[in-house]
Amino acid sequence: MAEPGDIAGKEYDVVVIGSGVSGAIIVNELTKMLKGIRALVLDAGPGDDLTMGGYDSYMNRFYSAVFKGGNSPYGVNLNASTPVETDFRPLQYGQTDASGYVVQRGPVVLDGTYTRVTGGTTLHWQGNIPRMLPEDFEMRSRYGRGADWPFRYSDLMPYYDRAECELGASADVAEQEYHGVAFRPGYEFPMRKMPATYLDRIVAEGVEASSFVLDGAVYDLKVRGIPQARNGIPNPAYDGGAGYEPFGSVSAHQDETGMRCQGNTNCTPICPAQAKYDARRTMWKAMASGRVDFLPRAVASRVQIDAATGCVTGIEFKRYESPAAPAHTVGVARGRVYILAANAIENARLMLASGLSGKSGLVGRNLMNHVYLFAWGLMPRIAGAMRGTQGTSGIEELRGGAFRKDRAAFHIDIINNGWTYATGAPYSDLEEVVDGLNKFGRSLRVSLTDRVARQVLLAFMVDVPADANNRITVDGRYVDALGNWRPVASYALPDYSIAGAAFGREVSRRLFQRLGVKDSTKYSPLDYGYMFFNGEGLTLNGGNHFSGTHMMGLSPGASVVDAKQRSWEHRNLFLTGSGSMPSIGTSNPTLTLAALGMMTAEEIAKELAGSAIPVTSAGARGTEPSEAS
Repeated sequence: MAEPGDIAGKEYDVVVIGSGVSGAIIVNELTKMLKGIRALVLDAGPGDDLTMGGYDSYMNRFYSAVFKGGNSPYGVNLNASTPVETDFRPLQYGQTDASGYVVQRGPVVLDGTYTRVTGGTTLHWQGNIPRMLPEDFEMRSRYGRGADWPFRYSDLMPYYDRAECELGASADVAEQEYHGVAFRPGYEFPMRKMPATYLDRIVAEGVEASSFVLDGAVYDLKVRGIPQARNGIPNPAYDGGAGYEPFGSVSAHQDETGMRCQGNTNCTPICPAQAKYDARRTMWKAMASGRVDFLPRAVASRVQIDAATGCVTGIEFKRYESPAAPAHTVGVARGRVYILAANAIENARLMLASGLSGKSGLVGRNLMNHVYLFAWGLMPRIAGAMRGTQGTSGIEELRGGAFRKDRAAFHIDIINNGWTYATGAPYSDLEEVVDGLNKFGRSLRVSLTDRVARQVLLAFMVDVPADANNRITVDGRYVDALGNWRPVASYALPDYSIAGAAFGREVSRRLFQRLGVKDSTKYSPLDYGYMFFNGEGLTLNGGNHFSGTHMMGLSPGASVVDAKQRSWEHRNLFLTGSGSMPSIGTSNPTLTLAALGMMTAEEIAKELAGSAIPVTSAGARGTEPSEAS
């Protein structure tokens, strides 16, 4: 790892902001394509997690935490704050809630979180990596919703192949060929699919027995494995029979990392066996080239621009010494190419805080995040809850179809860890059995075991299309410990998505009826995501899939970046990741943003090799930030 003195006076070929999937993949690909490249990665995290000791400290913090939320293993970092679950609360109409890191202006709370550590949010993601459907790339032209991509599924397909190799995808090709998803002839996933759990098999027995009539249409539902970025059994047929060897360790001194999945049910927030992919693995490979400097505890604070050319001349950053104190120094990183590879919220925040809202005014707009509806109940027999990874199988037939003109599509995830997401199980079950049923002793043990083992939860991940009114802005009244402007979210859910969630609730009733499940679903008006739709109360939760704030497109008037994720206005600046996506469809975005990173790395390598990207003058500064409306 580098120190500020190591980079002083240097001009790199590439300066990357963020060590998550996008940043790690792009810099690693560049080291493979350009043997002489020199790259610098600035990361806001403390940087002590590239060692086994650092990861063990995360595990110890997670085990000892009373509240095991998405960021509970990673501790509090005053200088690189994140949204946390305890920040979310209902908003009164017209009010602003600034109590959390993300300032909420409503009318709906933008809930979900991310992690500002080495590897980014892959440190606490679930690890699901399905491909987007071909129709997800054509939502405007097919269904009149959201926005189209500047290319089609077929254009991204070879990069999907490469991304699945880097992330170590476990899946079965034949099982994933639905709704037009195609694979090149002879393609195999790197690892065999994760085995279905006992719960998956019980659900499949009931679901696949006959057709369903839903909203006047006939559906033949099927339980399929979910492609996952976790180590399973390497596939000997991969790469034309060459096989696949997982890159498990993140350090040459770690012999017991990256093991095969052990079936732990706490993939989110952290995998004890490190079987689940995280971007530290890719970052370590890039650093092992000897041509990548990694500077942790460096929070990007301003993008500096040459006013005459529009080119970026440097990234100002604030380097703190301790996550517990705001004392810091200020430095500037300089290069030929600059890549913003933080998440969709942080990329937009940095651009807007630098006064770079763009001529189109679209920086920060078109914010998207999947919305989740949970439905839960008790199976008529022991179903094996709390065994296996959090989600191994799902139902995909309602991810696409002509109905998307009228209501949003969704993926159905069969959750293996009981009612944890919905009710806080098994802790909530203990409270119910003791206080509600007055059980104790052997009766308590038997009742609690029976209750937990029969739990089933269905998670409906619902599409939310791009809408320019959903956005991230900045406001000089709201700053973090380092004095950087915090993100301000203005967010609403369209009736289109709420209608999709409401239909999901009806689907859950049909599925539970077929399975003999006692429906225990209850939505409370006290929930921050509670709302009425067509006379029914629903609680809708956000995912951690923030996207769309620097959307790609075919013209600078209608988008922020082009199809290669290059800024239309700043030729040597790339804004990468899910913020570039014009739609999110019904798939977790990580695989797609990884594929986009592969595509972008090719573009950057081509131009650097041909010296097509000019060296800009040093010292010019961006405009002063002003409050965004």
